[in-house]
Amino acid sequence: MERKKLPIGIEFFKYFKKDHFYYVDKTGFIRDLVKARGSVNLFTRPRRFGKSLNMDMLKSFFEIGTDPLLFEGLEISRDTVLCEQYMGRYPVISISLKDVEGEDFRTAYDMLGNVICEEAERLGFLLESDRLMESEKGKMSRLMNGDFGKAADLHRSLRVLTQLLSNHYGNPVIVLIDEYDVPLDKAYQKGYYQQMVTLIRSLFSQVLKTNKNLYFAVITGCLRIAKESIFTGLNNFKVRTISDVGYADYFGFTADEVRELLLYYGLEEKFEMFREWYDGYRFGEVEVYCPWDVINQCDKLLESEDAPMEAHWENSSSNAIVQDILETATETTKSQIESLISGESVEKALVPELTYTDLDSKDKEVRQTYLWSVLFATGYLTDAARPENGVHKLVIPNREVRGIYEKRIRSWFKARITSDTSRWKKFCEALEAGRCKEVEKLFNEFMSAAISVRDTYVRKEMKENFYHGMLLGLLQAEGSWSVRSNAESGIGYTDIRLEIPAARVGCVIEVKYAENGKYEQACEEAMEQIEKGRYAEILRQDGMQLIHKYGIACYKKSCKIRYRAE
Repeated sequence: MERKKLPIGIEFFKYFKKDHFYYVDKTGFIRDLVKARGSVNLFTRPRRFGKSLNMDMLKSFFEIGTDPLLFEGLEISRDTVLCEQYMGRYPVISISLKDVEGEDFRTAYDMLGNVICEEAERLGFLLESDRLMESEKGKMSRLMNGDFGKAADLHRSLRVLTQLLSNHYGNPVIVLIDEYDVPLDKAYQKGYYQQMVTLIRSLFSQVLKTNKNLYFAVITGCLRIAKESIFTGLNNFKVRTISDVGYADYFGFTADEVRELLLYYGLEEKFEMFREWYDGYRFGEVEVYCPWDVINQCDKLLESEDAPMEAHWENSSSNAIVQDILETATETTKSQIESLISGESVEKALVPELTYTDLDSKDKEVRQTYLWSVLFATGYLTDAARPENGVHKLVIPNREVRGIYEKRIRSWFKARITSDTSRWKKFCEALEAGRCKEVEKLFNEFMSAAISVRDTYVRKEMKENFYHGMLLGLLQAEGSWSVRSNAESGIGYTDIRLEIPAARVGCVIEVKYAENGKYEQACEEAMEQIEKGRYAEILRQDGMQLIHKYGIACYKKSCKIRYRAE
């Protein structure tokens, strides 16, 4: 039997069965939602954890005219009473705000209008309804044409759609709004935040508050925005964040689900690598893997069984807000990030209801509290245990996310060091000339001012990667040099290989972590690896006439260097 395809980027539920994609069954979400829902239900999760697919699954289940075969064999189909009562019984409005953005408010406003217009067009059959008056059909026609002559027309648009659908079917309407906070995030970045807050608040208030045509609503996003009163005045408003126990295993993959997926594709021996790279998130009391990472890495391994583990989540979407807030980090915060990289935890009282305006607060303490809260809500940190008295024990979830922090720290290090132009130039000149003691002295000075990896349980090769990255940042700042990282040389791979074409000089650099300060042993291992691996061979082939070999041993914030030339 032909193996199912991996669902990379598939967000529409119907395609899983229709086009034979692998599906991790999350239909139990429907049962739990029906049994414990509020009139408005907000689910916050980091990006790429299946929010959009779950929303389309809800649409596919509840909407009148659905195909029951889509759910055949899935968990929800075993609850025959619930399926009889709810499947295909309700009109549904389903929109996503993920593309509502622009360089200015007017553009973003028009983008939101386009979203409403497209949903109205999907429901265009209402123009033929014999249950709607001509005046109501006129309203529908204007929505389909994107005719929002007055701001109030856009503000009331979703409420009008619920009224028209309810009048046509004689049933109240289910409203699904995906990625509700994206317009707020984009507006904050572009400088029209307050205007967007006013628009979203009014849109939501109109459709969600005291609306007799609303059965219930489900809203998803990364952050819980409440202080600006986005959801003001709503009764029976339920919020389920990543700290809540309920619905915890319906977003992301559990360990058992990852094992089953890997077994299906013949990759079960890779499970520990997947755990190290993509596990570690804690939703409620459930350990969760990032599904985007798991699926994409499976695809890589099916193409090549020797494919390296990669960071997929990091590159799948904008990290702009995280980058912005890390840029404002205090020295204390940077030190705490150092602890996190080392595998330690930090304890923080977080703010459950976030507001972008507080990120700009002049009060440093307020700003840093929100920094940690955003990092937690967006998946850059997770709970090591269940929070107690509102205090979270925060850790970096996995190897992929640790790499994001390491890059940020290396950029801090590079900016600080290269701003000291005189010392940095001396370092480069000494490296080119083979003045080992001077290189060692200057690199030690740089390291003393930099964040380092502490000597904790983080694996040795990960510590080496950190120091490797620091050194690489220094060398790449010299624009006239050809610098390669982990480049193939001889019969193996050297940490750093650089060529200075104008001087016909090449360097081979191997970095080792000196466990417990055993510098001499680590230096010897580095030099031995350079020789056995014949790492200098490719430099000779490239015409380098003088080759410097550096074995560098690092421990905490100091180093020793062994040197040979040929």
